[in-house]
Amino acid sequence: MIYKILPFILFCIFSFKPLNTADADIKGFTNTDPKLIAASTKASLETKCKTLYSVLDANNLSLPKFDSFLAAFQGYELLKFQGKISNEILTIVDFSLSSTVERMWVIDMKTQKVLLKSLVAHGRNSGTEFATKFSNANESFQSSLGFYVTGEEYQGKHGTSLRLDGMEAGINDNARNRAVVIHGADYVSQKLANAQGYIGRSLGCPAVPYKIHKELIATIKDKSCVFIYHPSRNYVAKSKLVS
Repeated sequence: MIYKILPFILFCIFSFKPLNTADADIKGFTNTDPKLIAASTKASLETKCKTLYSVLDANNLSLPKFDSFLAAFQGYELLKFQGKISNEILTIVDFSLSSTVERMWVIDMKTQKVLLKSLVAHGRNSGTEFATKFSNANESFQSSLGFYVTGEEYQGKHGTSLRLDGMEAGINDNARNRAVVIHGADYVSQKLANAQGYIGRSLGCPAVPYKIHKELIATIKDKSCVFIYHPSRNYVAKSKLVS
């Protein structure tokens, strides 16, 4: 539907040269078939994403899967264009992967370098080893997919923690009210994963090991982008930040 790709059209108009001819002006561009504009814009964004992905410095770590990176890149670029991101760090959490593997990547988009990779928990009602169910509802104890902007650091029951603001209405915009935050947890450990086949689960928070939580929070706090990915058709159908 065109409403989903309208942000891409606007992003293209203001951020890229017109795609039809080298000397086309904005008036000529906007008179073009919107579906063609959207398709061209999406293709340009994908090309830009592939170029970035090919030059990312993995820092001796593996990269996220391209599908998750492409979805993350789309939303990151739009949120940045909208002025909602000031800390140019992109955190990708891939909940299509087992909780026994490191499935969180922290990427510096300015230096194009992976800074950190880590285990990360999903909500206890989202699944056991794999996360398969997601919710925006209070007391669901499930994870929520989609894009977040990091808020302020604070001291909570888990020590240093980081508030998250969900950017997607009906998908994760209840995160702050639900107290879905990034915090450290001793149940997020490789030892536990090896012993029982999955790490511990949270009440919906993307909890990380205590050994890296302070470094992580210091790096991504104050309006960076966090994207929680899963190849869910329901999410893609609802999201206005991916297509």
